[in-house]
Amino acid sequence: MGSLRQFAAVAALSLTAAACASAPPRDFHSAYYPRAARDARIERPARPLQCVPYARRRSGIPIHGDAWTWWPQAEGRYERSRAPETGAVMVVDGYAGPHRAHLAYVRKIVSARVIRVDHANWLDRGNIHLDDPVKDVSLNNDWSEIKVFNLQTHAWGGHVYRVRGFIGPGPDRDHMRVASGY
Repeated sequence: MGSLRQFAAVAALSLTAAACASAPPRDFHSAYYPRAARDARIERPARPLQCVPYARRRSGIPIHGDAWTWWPQAEGRYERSRAPETGAVMVVDGYAGPHRAHLAYVRKIVSARVIRVDHANWLDRGNIHLDDPVKDVSLNNDWSEIKVFNLQTHAWGGHVYRVRGFIGPGPDRDHMRVASGY
């Protein structure tokens, strides 16, 4: 009889602990599916797009060449910064290898640690990701490391990416906003 009571007590305690563990955290929605992601969307163009021509068109910054060459090419021609600014191009360094980078157009600053970007060919599918949330996960809050929200899984991506910096904004961003419909 004593072992039955012990078993019942352990089972009750286990169920109580399981109920606590399975309750979502208070900020569950914002932690796993930020409000900014609600408006995010993926467009599938007729022909796959690459990040470089897309970033060039959106920002108005007429740099050509592979994404990893943009940072040195911008030196002396455009403002280069460690902090995001609306209309700038974020250079994600070391994306899929040492001579690979990714470019994203900074659409909006949401907070000190979250921005929304537009970019093409993220995850190598040639699609356009619009209003995609990006968060600074660097220890010093200096935008040197980020995570990108995955619009397909509806969760923050598992990889941390290095950011080289932000170029721009471009010379004629008001014209680009009108030309692109934003």
